[in-house]
Amino acid sequence: MKKALPYFIIIAIISLGSCSQKEEGLTADEARNIAKEAYIYGLPMIVNYKTMYMYAIDENSPEYKGKFNQISCVARLFTPEDKAVVTPNSDTPYCMFWVDLRNGPQVLTLPEIEPDRYYSFQLVDLYTHNFAYLGTLSTGNSGGSYVVAPKGWDGEVPQGISDTIECETDLFFVVVRTQLKGPEDMENVKSIQENYNLESLSKFNGEKESERIFDDQFPEWNEGDQFTASGFRYLDVMLNLATPVEAEQGLRARFTRLGIGTEEGFDISRFDPEIQTAIEEGVKNGFSEIEQFIAADATDPLMSAKIFGTREFLTQSASKNFQLNEFYLLRAAAAQTGLYGNSGFEAIYPTYLAEAPGVPYNAAEHKYTITFEKDQLPPVKAFWSLSMYDGKTQLFIHNKLERYLLNTSNMDQFVFNNDGSLTLYVQKDSPGDALESNWLPAPDGPFYCVMRLYGPKDEALEGKWKNPPLIRASE
Repeated sequence: MKKALPYFIIIAIISLGSCSQKEEGLTADEARNIAKEAYIYGLPMIVNYKTMYMYAIDENSPEYKGKFNQISCVARLFTPEDKAVVTPNSDTPYCMFWVDLRNGPQVLTLPEIEPDRYYSFQLVDLYTHNFAYLGTLSTGNSGGSYVVAPKGWDGEVPQGISDTIECETDLFFVVVRTQLKGPEDMENVKSIQENYNLESLSKFNGEKESERIFDDQFPEWNEGDQFTASGFRYLDVMLNLATPVEAEQGLRARFTRLGIGTEEGFDISRFDPEIQTAIEEGVKNGFSEIEQFIAADATDPLMSAKIFGTREFLTQSASKNFQLNEFYLLRAAAAQTGLYGNSGFEAIYPTYLAEAPGVPYNAAEHKYTITFEKDQLPPVKAFWSLSMYDGKTQLFIHNKLERYLLNTSNMDQFVFNNDGSLTLYVQKDSPGDALESNWLPAPDGPFYCVMRLYGPKDEALEGKWKNPPLIRASE
């Protein structure tokens, strides 16, 4: 089911009419500019569609999790055999599922868990805004039931509900992370996951459920479309599941000049060759601008804290941190570099990508170390970790310890230096039995590392604490 469009958009669609009418008054420059603008705006929604299609629509997909409004959890950690997601997290076994609000509000119920275990429910709308969080750092570990409702919902909130959350899109994605404290802790995580619950508000109230059936048309995902004008076909779907906010109505109206976001939908073949070329050029220009934005701030350890968040946060960050009037470039960069990254207050991700521009870390040629000075371990409210990734595959690597990261759970095993500092050894061969607990195995070739700080304290978010460098060891 598609939402009714505002009157002025309907008029714009009617005025476009047939192929020749669409092209009338649309110059190549205008088409190029609109395509660029739509691509930067829409890339997050396009790649979000990919996840939705693979996780909740295509039952033949190896990534299929389940139908809408069904919780899907996996009580295991990612290993080198997991190749679907690059730069995976192996700290927190996941639950991932899609929620549909078109039949009414849904209720998420979280169990009470021990106070020293981190868990979080990250709620992501179709725009990829992190519109809400539930869990340790936001609502605590005492559990509760939360209504998630369409924006503007004015229904009655029953007893037993901790809070009501509004979502501005019809569908949204949920990523659940539950801290694992070591391999022997997996059964505890599984037990916690089994107590996560999702149900309709009607069912929560003990009422009979009435379900409308929607004639959804979800085009098959074709990998690579996200980099061409073909991606606008998926953007059409997502835009029609998201009523535009007032500030974006003019922008969305401009997109209709290419058919994007209309009932008829985008079809590049309706345009003459000159306009088709201009549209594809606009997409390339948009992608280039996103890549340039990413490259310009690649060394900023707080970059992730500036480009993931709510609509309101991104608006403020665009102005404060990048002197931009709009936040769409931030949102696109976030989707390109790390779709579904956490908001800064939940987690930040200092990275070790290269020794210098164009010079990747290479364990085939060198050994490396990271040293935390005394009392200078990552400042967190929850926990921290350092993960290793192969520079070619962007995946975990096989090693004799089956160790892919070091984290807070290793504190009792770490060997500290005489001055109270902690040195971690990042290399392909063991540093010896006495220091093996401090060893993060690297591949026999290029690699990169990602540090994760869950619940970063103010000194980390404000840049007062900086992650120590990864440097070549003296040989």
